[in-house]
Amino acid sequence: MLSTAKRVGNRIIGNPEQTVTTISTETYLKGIQVVKDPRHEAVKYLTSLFPIFGWITRYNLGWLTGDLIAGLTVGMVLVPQGMSYAILASLPAQYGLYSSFVGVLVYCFFATSKDVSIGPVAVMSQTVAQIIIAVDAKYPHKWAGPLIATTLAFVCGFIVLGIGLLRIGWIVEFIPVPAISGFMTGSAINIVAGQVPALMGITGFSTRAATYEVIINTLKGLPRTKLDAAWGLTGLFSLYAIRIICNQLSKRYPRRARLFFFISITRNAFVVIVLTLASWLYCRHRKTASGNYPIAILKTVPAGFQNVGAPVIDSELVKALGPHIPVATIILLLEHIAIARSFGRVNGYKINPNQELIAIGVTNTLGTIFHAYPATGSFSRSALKSKSGVRTPLAGIFTAMVVIVALYGLTPAFYWIPSAGLSAVIIHAVADLVASPSQAFSYWRVSPLEFLIWLAAVLVTVFSSIENGIYTSVSASFALLLVRVAHPRGYFLGKVTLTRNSTESREVFVPLRKDGVTNQYVKVDSPTPGVIVYRFEESYLYPNCAIINSVIVDHVRENMRRGIDFSTIKMADRPWNDPGPTLDKSLSAEAANNEKPALHAIVLDFSGVSQIDTTSVQALVDTRNEVQKWANRPVEFHFATILSPWIRRALVAAGFGIGTPAVELSNEIAPVVPHRGGRRDKLLDDASSVGVEDIEAHSESLPPTSGTVPIVPVETPFFHFDLISAVRAAEAGVEKPHERVKTPSAKSI
Repeated sequence: MLSTAKRVGNRIIGNPEQTVTTISTETYLKGIQVVKDPRHEAVKYLTSLFPIFGWITRYNLGWLTGDLIAGLTVGMVLVPQGMSYAILASLPAQYGLYSSFVGVLVYCFFATSKDVSIGPVAVMSQTVAQIIIAVDAKYPHKWAGPLIATTLAFVCGFIVLGIGLLRIGWIVEFIPVPAISGFMTGSAINIVAGQVPALMGITGFSTRAATYEVIINTLKGLPRTKLDAAWGLTGLFSLYAIRIICNQLSKRYPRRARLFFFISITRNAFVVIVLTLASWLYCRHRKTASGNYPIAILKTVPAGFQNVGAPVIDSELVKALGPHIPVATIILLLEHIAIARSFGRVNGYKINPNQELIAIGVTNTLGTIFHAYPATGSFSRSALKSKSGVRTPLAGIFTAMVVIVALYGLTPAFYWIPSAGLSAVIIHAVADLVASPSQAFSYWRVSPLEFLIWLAAVLVTVFSSIENGIYTSVSASFALLLVRVAHPRGYFLGKVTLTRNSTESREVFVPLRKDGVTNQYVKVDSPTPGVIVYRFEESYLYPNCAIINSVIVDHVRENMRRGIDFSTIKMADRPWNDPGPTLDKSLSAEAANNEKPALHAIVLDFSGVSQIDTTSVQALVDTRNEVQKWANRPVEFHFATILSPWIRRALVAAGFGIGTPAVELSNEIAPVVPHRGGRRDKLLDDASSVGVEDIEAHSESLPPTSGTVPIVPVETPFFHFDLISAVRAAEAGVEKPHERVKTPSAKSI
């Protein structure tokens, strides 16, 4: 009774009575590791969220020295940069110090990179400024700029934290390096262009407009240059002069290179101090009745943290930020991961992207308690930290101490900092983010299409906005990925015999047409007439299977003999979609057709196929049906180098590899809707009726008893370990020239 029910059930679902041994879902499920001790795994997961526990117990005096130097060095740069970037974000200067403190302090507990320094960055600051302007334009004077920035940090931080906790940080892999470099370069140009007016004291137009408009308006406003330019241009010149001189002296005196390095890295603090002193000396007695000074200065910076406490999150403000959250989140993700990987690659360690996202998420979420605005990894400060000899992430604590000292002890001195000097600091830091000509050319050399993505991101950012530049680079990257998957490369292969010392020789298979890889002067021989060899270079999936099907079928129709003589078929009996030659040209067409070889076998090299799906298997079945209909005979399909047992299972399910007679194979392995009452392929019915022996209907051979076994199971004789054995098996049954028969006639098709 049970066996009968099982047989009826198998018949209903179409499961054959006798099947080839393939991998099963049971095998797959057994391979999944079952958690034996959930409590232990939970503790392990929670511990992994704090990488500091993995190295803090081994902390020593040698590490402390390196971290102390690096931490203090970065702090000296972070204080002026943090205030400058806050001004860039349209926020009071102290908010840059808030973000700086939280970023360097929190990151050390969650970091998997010792070099990365988190805090305010130029691109994020510029984006925050644009978001504040956009929200304020839609809801005039409803929310203050700091509240908008803090809410943005909380929402984006929470999203990034969720991505990290769910371990789906791999999504950042879909954005290639040229796309990131493109919007970073465009953003840097945007920021530099927007800071030049402040550097020169030029006013009277918006510096938040498109980059090209800002450049044009700046050139028009040069006659209105004010006294601020004396501080701005002097500061910018001094920053570059100190760096260039120190670099040259380091090359000339290698033994003192480290001394010149530390002199160079203090240039930001040194220039700001000198400019501030000059500003104080010049402006202190020149205050106007309205309270202004001859040049723009920073003025009052409140000491300490103001209004520390739980963030106030307005749901209506969150809705207003909705359209801007994706671009801000993308910047947090991409900029930080790109920087962390870069320094990990240079310094010989591997980061955990998911953990880095957790660090960014926690930093921005907790930062809202101190009213910080969005912070992420900084390339310039991370490079400085790395070159200073940092040993562990604990250096961030010493950097936080420097920020605290500045926030509580130096704010009175910040009053006299010239705004032009801060613009010089921004321009000097951001200019390094612009891709060099050699870097852009390397993108062109490696991948011209990705260079176009880089160029598009730069141009859109310059002529539109940073937000549109990011969306352009991301969408173009996705489009390129889809094109590469949907339009894969593949080659019909020929044979080349390699010889060595005139005694050893072996056969290799290379593309028949010139591919730019093999030597163009090497003669490539076509396979044995009647055999086609095709190599896939991508996974065989639903986006590309139709194209590959067309390529193979078109090649067969162009190079292989049609199996039916159309000269004997009336026009009324010919199919509407394939009428064949006209009656007056039928004789010459038939003569040309008989000169072509009869199709015997198709060999598919699956060495580049790692995935296959239902739609692609159906496309392969369609290919088999079409070529057999063209040849009017069964055609062998050989598969070489199948990489996955699941690919083998899918192919067996479609009747490939096992020697099933063609007349027993279904035309559809995956119908969208069931077909009932449809006729079977007329061609195959005719082949069956005339008693043509099916080429794949070989009997299975028994396994050898001598102690050796074949590398590929004998129950699938058309699956082969390598391409050479597959081609040899396909060529074994090819008809000899004297055995060739003329094309049979048929009444109708």
